[in-house]
Amino acid sequence: MRRGAIALSVLAVLIAAAGAALWRLDKLYPLPPDTVSLSREVLDRDGALLRAYAARDGRWRLPADSEKLDPQFIEMLIAYEDKRFWSHSGIDLRALSRAAWQLATNGRIVSGGSTLSMQLARLLEPRDERSFTAKFRQIGRALQIERRMSKREILNRYLTLAPYGGNLEGVRAASLAWFGKEPHKLELAEAALLVALPQSPEARRPDRNPKIALMARNRVLDRMAQAGVIAEGEIARASGDAVPARRLPMPAYAAHLADAVMRSAPELLQHRLLISRNAQASLEKIAASGARRLGPNVSVAMILADASNGEILARVGSAGYFDPSRAGWIDMTRVLRSPGSTLKPFIYGLAFEEGLVMQETMIEDRPGDFSGYRPRNFDMAYQGDVSVRTALQMSLNVPAIRLLDSIGPARLAARMQRAGATPVLPPGETPGLAIGLGGAGLTLEQLVQLYGGIVNRGKVQPLRYLAGTKPTREPAMILTPQAAWQITDILSGVMPPKGAPHLGIAYKTGTSYGYRDAWAVGYDGRHVLGVWVGRADGGSVPGLTGYDAAAPLLHEAFRRSGVGLNRFPSPPAGASRLPAADLPFSLRRFAASGNHPVAGAPPEAAPEIVFPPQGARVDLGLSRGVTDAPLALKINGGRAPFRWLANGKPLSQPFRRRTAMWVPDSSGSSTLTVIDAAGRAASVQIYIE
Repeated sequence: MRRGAIALSVLAVLIAAAGAALWRLDKLYPLPPDTVSLSREVLDRDGALLRAYAARDGRWRLPADSEKLDPQFIEMLIAYEDKRFWSHSGIDLRALSRAAWQLATNGRIVSGGSTLSMQLARLLEPRDERSFTAKFRQIGRALQIERRMSKREILNRYLTLAPYGGNLEGVRAASLAWFGKEPHKLELAEAALLVALPQSPEARRPDRNPKIALMARNRVLDRMAQAGVIAEGEIARASGDAVPARRLPMPAYAAHLADAVMRSAPELLQHRLLISRNAQASLEKIAASGARRLGPNVSVAMILADASNGEILARVGSAGYFDPSRAGWIDMTRVLRSPGSTLKPFIYGLAFEEGLVMQETMIEDRPGDFSGYRPRNFDMAYQGDVSVRTALQMSLNVPAIRLLDSIGPARLAARMQRAGATPVLPPGETPGLAIGLGGAGLTLEQLVQLYGGIVNRGKVQPLRYLAGTKPTREPAMILTPQAAWQITDILSGVMPPKGAPHLGIAYKTGTSYGYRDAWAVGYDGRHVLGVWVGRADGGSVPGLTGYDAAAPLLHEAFRRSGVGLNRFPSPPAGASRLPAADLPFSLRRFAASGNHPVAGAPPEAAPEIVFPPQGARVDLGLSRGVTDAPLALKINGGRAPFRWLANGKPLSQPFRRRTAMWVPDSSGSSTLTVIDAAGRAASVQIYIE
């Protein structure tokens, strides 16, 4: 008993002395500070890597998380490098003893005794010397590391700093550079190569020394077979795989957007976007191949967004970020350009709101003079009398200007501004009729945002691309739900370009003056996609048109984006397409607003709705189950007979009196319009409860 007590006392004193010595050594030789810089990352909405940036020292060094890596790779690494990693305290005495015995008996190093903790110590405090002193220093550092970090932290740090050839450090950078994939997707042969590389990264580089790399990889596979980690059949198949012949570039998807977010917050190591990597990759390929087909110096930009919430799912700033011949570094989604005819749907939408026309209303397509402004059609030909539906589908210029002249270009500009897309005019100028044919500056981003309002029943959601952010402004109405449905019903009938499949989307094209910009904006029941084609320097591209250049790319991008096609929503209350025979007499042919009075007679006042007033909330008891409560309508001015429309649908018959009754069929927002015998109209928007 006495001897045992003495032995225990001596052991306790030795342990205490060892602890004190280690504490003293820690104080005298602390671990070097962790000053290694990491690569910055831009991730997509699901955490996939969009773009990486080299660390400050020029190395690709991406943080690794061993719990997210391929478990087979981790098992192979530990079995090959440090099979007692999970149990030792920084040094493996058995491995060191074996290595020392082999050195003594063979006169040379046969196997190493370094643990992963010792290798991490060498990576944290690199030294060129190879001596017993350096090895003892590594052992001491490994003991320090083990006391300060968990096993999982040690493994993560090693897999972040391990060298893999050139300026590649860490398993993620290596996996991306050698195989073009994240390391959780590694195949057996690929994982074995990444286990072998850190021991001699330059000598075993597969792009420079493929034979040496192949032998090193196969030695790892053989060792795994001997250890029983991998089945013999799998080892045989993997041994036949070739090693990569070249190093791949790091991912650079959504490069322009990634640059922008990095500039906005350079201190952050990681940014997450709302971009979908799959959609982004598909659209970038389409933009690049499309630009090559269209000729030298031509660039392509695209934006794909979810109209219901404004989230940008893909954003292609150019046909090739690294292509100097196309000025690929310029983000053409944010450059002001003439939108051509792409604003025409909003002109027609406002005309539907006002009750000036319906789809089968006839409108004149002949040369016109609007106080000196004489628009011409793109092909210099005229169709005569056409329906409003045909005029928009054919993108005729003169009918659009006739409608804009009645609506007022200032009203169109005001709606766009309210929706967050203010058209840019020359200094000192006010909106004129030319705005309807592209006489103002807009960006692709603004145009996609406006069209998102048509998709979203007239409500424009601000576009955004950063995950975790809220919209910068409240949604705004660009059109009423009824007018938005009418536009969709028309544009969904436009035939796809030659050779393109019929996808069932609605779309509109545009071409700016001088063949400088070609546009196509399309949408389904949820998503909106905008395409711009042109030169970044604003130069002309002879023959470039929206229908021939941008529309085919639009249809291909919609088909390959991966978002799936969504059906258009059902028409809202009061929205329908009436045949020409069922139109009120005053809506069978468009007549410009205003009246030409008899000489000397006082001017006749246009109609004005005095009840219900604009913006009124009218309680008819619909929320309490009342179904037949009428609403009195009253106007001043105008010339009888009067035609009333509720949400674009005519009431039963014309009224000679300036009062009428209307029974709503549902609650919610409604638009009331009255048209007099001279074709003049007035509208109010109200809310029925």
